[in-house]
Amino acid sequence: MRLWHYKLIEVLPQKMLVSQWREVIAIKRQWEKDTLKHRLVSYVKKYEKELFYTYVLQIVREMNNRKINYQEKYLEEIRKFCCKLHIKGDNNYPEHNDRYLIQCYYNLQEKYDRGIIKKDEWEKIDTKFRSVFK
Repeated sequence: MRLWHYKLIEVLPQKMLVSQWREVIAIKRQWEKDTLKHRLVSYVKKYEKELFYTYVLQIVREMNNRKINYQEKYLEEIRKFCCKLHIKGDNNYPEHNDRYLIQCYYNLQEKYDRGIIKKDEWEKIDTKFRSVFK
């Protein structure tokens, strides 16, 4: 389990974006049952649930941009679980800092190196972030 750095969402390969959608659904379900113990994502419990919903909305926004279908009932379930009030702004997790962005970038590079991400998908990511890391 992993929540990709929010700056990477718009350049994630389509399969990984769809997988991220599945991840947020799984995180919500485990959080709701108080069984969320995965070390890479359990930090979300330290913050207001609205912050998680804000992250989910970034995933949904990108899926909409790419015309990727998803079941809106899951978004509604997450909204009901997370939100008491209207969400304001684009807040992000403190853990999603520059260091984490670098970790995610190199994780994606490794996926490209191992043939998990196609060349055109990697080039989209690398083009956006190349100057940041080199």
